[in-house]
Amino acid sequence: MNVHEYQAKGLMREFNISVLNGDVASTPQEALAVAKKLGGNIWVVKAQIHAGGRGKGGGVKLAHSLDEVEKYAKEIIGMNLVTHQTGPEGKKVEKILIEQGCDIDHEYYVGIVLDRVKGKITMMASSEGGVEIEEVAKTHPEKIIKVAIDPATGFSPYVGRKLAYGIGLTGDTMKKAIHFFHGLYNLYLAKDCSIAEINPLVTTKDGNVIALDAKLNFDDNALMRHPEIEELRDPTEESPQELEASKYGLSYISLDGNIGCLVNGAGLAMATMDIIKLYGGEPANFLDVGGGATKETVEKAFTIILRDKNVKAILVNIFGGIMKCDIIAEGIVAAAKTLKLKVPLVVRLEGTNVSLGKKILNESGLEITPADDLADAAKKVVEAAKGGA
Repeated sequence: MNVHEYQAKGLMREFNISVLNGDVASTPQEALAVAKKLGGNIWVVKAQIHAGGRGKGGGVKLAHSLDEVEKYAKEIIGMNLVTHQTGPEGKKVEKILIEQGCDIDHEYYVGIVLDRVKGKITMMASSEGGVEIEEVAKTHPEKIIKVAIDPATGFSPYVGRKLAYGIGLTGDTMKKAIHFFHGLYNLYLAKDCSIAEINPLVTTKDGNVIALDAKLNFDDNALMRHPEIEELRDPTEESPQELEASKYGLSYISLDGNIGCLVNGAGLAMATMDIIKLYGGEPANFLDVGGGATKETVEKAFTIILRDKNVKAILVNIFGGIMKCDIIAEGIVAAAKTLKLKVPLVVRLEGTNVSLGKKILNESGLEITPADDLADAAKKVVEAAKGGA
């Protein structure tokens, strides 16, 4: 789950992590009131969407007067902001963050992720702040300092010193950076984050260390422990299909292709998408119905898939273990009849009650294309999608 920058900074304040003073606004009038309350003579007006690259897309402006604050607020609120992370369709800006300006000396990057290979939380820092970290990794990998933190010992001053020294900080600024890193680590751990990223982290002319931007992602599986994080969810920033799928225990992610996928198990779902691409097709979604799906769940999965108007064919790929093939077959038949399915449907069933499942499909009177194995299924659905297109 993602949150907006202003929400991330609110959480950071709880952990004594330095951020600029600011507040969120939904109208130009509110933006002007916030700027007046903050005082000063320079303000930053920032679009609040769940995507990076806002500055390049025109969603971040530096205002040198109250008139400019109001002017930029009018321009940004309601705009369709397109960045490299939104795709060409962009995202509508509903809110903006107004912050005080600061006298920047240098920009840095700091981030925290879970290194699943090492089984440790890894902190990264770079002196190349303000640039996409992927670009830094590609062009100057030596400028990214990484420290894996042993879960048995947690964060230690050594970790902070190695990161701060590695990006060229010294003296009091280094001490403040170590305090900042420690606070960010505590936040990451306490709130079950999956990513914590500050880009840029800045040092100011007067020696402070401040998060100029903030990105926090949270582990969806841990939200049950954090109702306070769940309350920060912004449904306008999420796919309606993904939100609906989550209500029914379905794992669904929209993609850009035209072949709908209904699979049980995340690994099998990814393998299914891979083999569709291998045979020249493009998956329209990732959809894992899980191991305990019911007939009703399968019907709902079909409903969600078919809301994507780009879908020209559907592939159902089920390996019955806990999930029984006859239950899936009943759901397929019910969904096809209820929804008056008009796109080609390819079904591959294996595992528990497979014979009964195939019998149900064969006797349904529906135009369902059976597949012998995954490669056969991929070939057939790719061809069907081409015909449907």
